[in-house]
Amino acid sequence: MENVGGGGPAIGIDLGTTYSCVAVWKHNKIEIITNDQGNRTTPSCVAFTNNEQLVGDGAKNQIAKNHANTVFNVKRLIGRRFSEAMVQDDIKLLPYRVIQGPNDMPKIMVTHMENEQQFSTEEISSMILKKMKEVAEAYVGQTVKNAVITVPAYFNDSQRQATKDAATIAGLNVLRMINEPTAAAIAYGIDNMLGLTGKRNVVVFDLGGGTFDVSILTIDEVGKFEVKAVAGDTHLGGEDFDNRMVDYCVEEFKKKYEMDLTGKKRALGRLKAECEKAKRVLSYATQASVELELLHKGIDFSMAFSRAKFEELNMSYFTKCIEQLESCLADANMTKGNVDEVILVGGSTRIPKVQLMLQEFFDGKELCKNINPDEAVAYGAAVMAANLSGDTTKMIKEVMVTDVTPLSLGIETKGDIMTVVFRNSTCSKGSLTNITEKLTVTNYGGRISKQEVDKMMKDAEKFKVEDQRFKRKAEAYNALDDCIYDLRKKIKSNDVPPKDMKNMHYALAVTMQWLSQGRVAEVEEIERRKKYLINLVSRFPFRKT
Repeated sequence: MENVGGGGPAIGIDLGTTYSCVAVWKHNKIEIITNDQGNRTTPSCVAFTNNEQLVGDGAKNQIAKNHANTVFNVKRLIGRRFSEAMVQDDIKLLPYRVIQGPNDMPKIMVTHMENEQQFSTEEISSMILKKMKEVAEAYVGQTVKNAVITVPAYFNDSQRQATKDAATIAGLNVLRMINEPTAAAIAYGIDNMLGLTGKRNVVVFDLGGGTFDVSILTIDEVGKFEVKAVAGDTHLGGEDFDNRMVDYCVEEFKKKYEMDLTGKKRALGRLKAECEKAKRVLSYATQASVELELLHKGIDFSMAFSRAKFEELNMSYFTKCIEQLESCLADANMTKGNVDEVILVGGSTRIPKVQLMLQEFFDGKELCKNINPDEAVAYGAAVMAANLSGDTTKMIKEVMVTDVTPLSLGIETKGDIMTVVFRNSTCSKGSLTNITEKLTVTNYGGRISKQEVDKMMKDAEKFKVEDQRFKRKAEAYNALDDCIYDLRKKIKSNDVPPKDMKNMHYALAVTMQWLSQGRVAEVEEIERRKKYLINLVSRFPFRKT
């Protein structure tokens, strides 16, 4: 595979609301890359402590005990204005602080290294993207620079540009940003290319952790993907289902104990985590339980949650998904009878009621479940990344995507009125007559400037240096701890003169006490103490243990 401008193989990244995934074309196939915990998806979560910055699985583990400094769901804030009603509603549900920054941008306030710091949504997203970049680099054994990144089909220009800025801060060159359902359709098409004959109309139903998209595409056997229409909601997904469950539990707690959990962020964070677990159980069982010890003021909370109750609480959301599907079919000038395949993408499509409603809408048609709903988007993005990198493999190089504009495009005319030039869900051709072939478009959208992006890149590099320093220190402390354990074991299993035994035990005890007083020493001091112990013990001819 050729590298676009150098920088190793190009990768595909699905930057999700709750989880992210990265893939690469290698050994003539798409590889979904596991992270350092062996997981194929990584929580889109960043945590700040007094010592370090955590991203992914380690960060998610901080939510219960460090809720004020653990940031998640940032995809719901990126590219939006602080004053938007939707952002204000989200802030009420988040355990961390979100404040109004310059140009009405949301800023996230956390305590890091014992100092209060503010981060833009682009910076937080860049930390997640950087983690995915590092996961890919560990797998391919090279520096990775180029990427295709997916976004919800209904992301507006501001949200797309903010995501691109986040990638730049993370040190990535964005080859292209593609819509998530389009990427999933590419994954389906590549997997089924050999069996395709003629054209097939495909519905991609993408219900994830925070966003919902539905797209209708026509796919043929030569690798052409033509998007006919898109619809969706950038604020509809698994997070909303969890929140309905939390609200119900809060009401039940209030009825039973006459105490209101509203505003109790630690309790609500723990409750939400349990509700998410229960929701997952309800995808394969009809009953689940929500159980929490010492939820609030010493009270243990426990309640049964039935699948029927879950469906009742979220029926309005499920119905909204079907309404968006109907709208998409109308925009594509199709009926449900014209659809050959319905592809399920996103973790929330595992919900049995969602599948049942979809199947009923399509008059009993079998739903396509042969692609992994958590990985399909990253898979398709990696195919496009390989294509844009000039890979010569036949099925990669022949991929051609024609997309539509999800939102109507227009110009501002007199009286601050938008005059639509291109209607949504269209792929239009335009021509210019009797004017110069130059067009300058200036966007006054209040996004971050190039200077701010450059500063954020420098800050990100500074965080990287600090994290590496902390990691080296942690590794040195662990190595010293292991050394003490090994040496004590060695001394115990050998005959050592009493006087020497006393000296060695004293040296080990002093070092152990020093270790217990706090990890404030630099690496050089830690390694010096380790070397001293090893030299002290090495003077005696020990038997091998």
